[in-house]
This record gives sequence, structure tokens and C-alpha cells, in this order.
Amino acid sequence: MSNRLAEGDAAPAFTLPDAGGDQVSLSDYLGKHVVVYFYPSAGTPGCTKQACDFRDNLAELNDAGFAVLGISPDKQAKLAKFVADEGLTFPLLSDENREVLTAWGAFGEKLNYGRKIMGVIRSTFVVGPDGKIEKAMYNVRATGHVAKLRRDLKV
Repeated sequence: MSNRLAEGDAAPAFTLPDAGGDQVSLSDYLGKHVVVYFYPSAGTPGCTKQACDFRDNLAELNDAGFAVLGISPDKQAKLAKFVADEGLTFPLLSDENREVLTAWGAFGEKLNYGRKIMGVIRSTFVVGPDGKIEKAMYNVRATGHVAKLRRDLKV
């Protein structure tokens, strides 16, 4: 099992390609709040629900000073199709080798229909302007998660 991050930890740095091929770094957001969420697979029902919830709440999150980044092990082409199909308006990043997922504790052993498997652990983090973790949530549910996050952040 990978190490889990906790409030106060330094957010592990990363630079990953987005759906359009541009490189996006966590350091691009230094001085701002950023929600970083990890999801298993673009285009699946749960991941689509979660991404669309972020899309539909993005204006309010942005107005409150929060940027949003989604990260999965999907290939860039799959992310581009997902962005186009769902009209997503925030960066989705490709971590094909799962190094960032592992560094953030979002890849490891999990239960899937009662069986232990290795996979992406649906997780969400709030990174503060100083680059430290302000909130770390593991094993979140796709449905209702963004509403809960907004309540927690008072957005």
C-alpha cells in the first residue's frame, strides 16, 4: 500500500500532459488553492458523473479561489475524447506510469466487489497556496462528492 498524505504534508510535485498535450505542473498553481482529484478511468459511469459534477460546479469553485485538476492513468487521446464528449472545462492530466498516483497514495490495494485488487483509489485533495495539503480524502464516492466538498470548503 502506498503512503497516504495528510493535512500539513507537502503536496508531491508533478508535471503531466493534459488532454491537449500541454504540460501542467502543480507548481503552476503555487499561490492559489487547487483541488486535485484522482479517478480510475475516463468515460466510465462513476468517473463521468464526478467529472461532470466538477464541471457543473467549476464557476462557483473558481469564484471562491479554487482551481480543479483531474488525474487518471488514461492515455492522452482517451482524455481528449472524454473532455470533448462531456464538455469538460478544467484540465485532465495523464499519469500513464502511475508515478503521481502512487506518490499521492491514490494507487494501491483496494477492494473491488469484495476482491482485493491493485488500482486507482478515488481520492481528492485540496492543496493550499503554500503547496501543503489542506484536505486529503481517500475512497470518496463519485456521486455527491463535489457537493460534500463544496460544503466542506464553504463554497
